[in-house]
Amino acid sequence: MEQKSPNRRTFLKASAATVAGMMIIPRHVLGGPGYVAPSDQLTKAIIGTGGMGRGHISYEGTKVVAICDVDKKHLELAKSMIPNSVEMFHDYRELLLRPEIDIVHIATPPHWHGLMAIEAARAGKDIWCEKPMTRTIGEGQRVVEEVNKHGRMFRLNTWFRFKDNFYGLETEVKPLKKVIDSGILGWPLKVTVSGNTGFDWKFYWRGENNLSPQPVPEELDYDFWLGPAPYRPYNVERVHSKFRGYWDYDGGGLGDMGQHYLDPVQYLLGKDNTSPIRIEVDAPQQHEDAVGSWRRIEYTYADGCQIILDGENRDKDAAYIEGPHGKIFKGFESDIPNLKQFIETLPDPESRITTFTESVRTRQKFALNEMNGHRSCTLVNLGILAVRLGRTLNFDPDKQEFINDEAANRLIHQPMRAPWTTI
Repeated sequence: MEQKSPNRRTFLKASAATVAGMMIIPRHVLGGPGYVAPSDQLTKAIIGTGGMGRGHISYEGTKVVAICDVDKKHLELAKSMIPNSVEMFHDYRELLLRPEIDIVHIATPPHWHGLMAIEAARAGKDIWCEKPMTRTIGEGQRVVEEVNKHGRMFRLNTWFRFKDNFYGLETEVKPLKKVIDSGILGWPLKVTVSGNTGFDWKFYWRGENNLSPQPVPEELDYDFWLGPAPYRPYNVERVHSKFRGYWDYDGGGLGDMGQHYLDPVQYLLGKDNTSPIRIEVDAPQQHEDAVGSWRRIEYTYADGCQIILDGENRDKDAAYIEGPHGKIFKGFESDIPNLKQFIETLPDPESRITTFTESVRTRQKFALNEMNGHRSCTLVNLGILAVRLGRTLNFDPDKQEFINDEAANRLIHQPMRAPWTTI
């Protein structure tokens, strides 16, 4: 395993400072806002070339010119899948120094997302980040600050609020949004996310709590893979496809699927600029390292709207969306007569940019960006913290902190292992 010397760290920090001082600007900005030569593709780099990174090598209007991973096998496999020549990096900070890169796709485990997004913004890169956006609420706050401070474009890679059939609803989100905005269901609304309404919480993402140290594979720089996470001895269960089962890196099925499932709910309810004020949980006591399952999580907003995460599929007859005057069920069935015909008479929601290259070229925010993405990721992290702590949490959505709960507030800004920091 490669050991990164203090001299190398010092060099990289100094190099980054030099880049910041010189204000290296991506090529597409040099000709003015939105300028890209007609013959010029946007260039993309991928950090993290596991399954998710390799699955997004091709993206409309972009060309991959650089890849980075701390696993040599992953790196070589990704290289073999890219038709053009590509630079390979072990250290993402060296990749960020390359001025020819326009977009950085962060496809690492979530404990790296916030840190890498912040450093990419500082390096003048636009950012395409996998879900969940960040592992903690505090990291999300810092990403919002830095992306806006440096004028970068940000895309979170979950798309159901603007395209594709939304799991068991058998419809895109757009018709649901039209119904809710019409007021025909009444207010406040309750949304139930469960197997009964078409969703799978993937409780197989559970960690093992009796892991024994194992030799680190030659191809993997495990110390760098851990990065800002606390040091724990290597075990194959921790890394690559197994990392979601450990609090240090993700949050089980809720971390994996939560933003896919909850971001559209946030959009449907018109909550892109706020968060719930109360989070109630029913879950067994959790292990300090390994993620376990949960039975139920209930979010309540200040106006009475609720989101119910039913892990046990307890509510067999639950509607997906329920209001005082009507319900919508799995399969887009409803107790409102002629609902689909009524939807056709309703105006469409406000249009948004749903192709990231258009956002990069025009310098207009993507449909799911750092602002609303942070709020839907906060939904995920609020649920994760309630499960970990095993109790009801009261949250101030404006201050983005817990009310009279010191232990919960300590988990908003969780410490990073030196020398890593988001400051």
